[in-house]
Order: sequence, then structure tokens, then C-alpha cells
Amino acid sequence: MKKYKHRADQNQNEIVRLLRQIPGVTVEKGHDDILVGYKGITYWFEIKRDGKASLTRSEELRKEGWRGHYSVVWSLEQILKEILTPINKEE
Repeated sequence: MKKYKHRADQNQNEIVRLLRQIPGVTVEKGHDDILVGYKGITYWFEIKRDGKASLTRSEELRKEGWRGHYSVVWSLEQILKEILTPINKEE
């Protein structure tokens, strides 16, 4: 099976650059698409160009089956809303 290099959506580099400017936020690329650490919690974000971009089959399966945080976003504002909103520990 031929492996293809992961190609980042155009907005990913700018989002990562802006996130890395926020005190207390760490970002690691290369994990379909980025991992964001903030206040001891790891967030997994799949970045798309816009709200209309479709997920690959593997991304769909991950979204359905992953038991940790996994979210599809297309803007910095969406990421900030998720990492700054307190997680309900009772869920």
C-alpha cells in the first residue's frame, strides 16, 4: 500500500503560529493535524480549510471512535473556544 505524505491545509501554519504566541499553550504538529496542550489537557484538532471540507474515511472513523478530545475546526477562534471552555468532569 502506497503511503502518502500528509498535506496540511493552508490555514494550519498560521493557526499554529498564533497558538504558539499564547502563554501556557503548547502545539505539536504531525498528528492529523495538531495536538494542543493547555492547563494539563491535550486537545486533538483536525484542521480543515473551511466548514465545507470533507473528512477522509480514517478521519471519520477517528471522530466516531476516539475517546479523548478530537475536534474538526477551521479557525483559531474555534480552537480557543474549546480550550478556554471548562470541561464538564461528570460526562
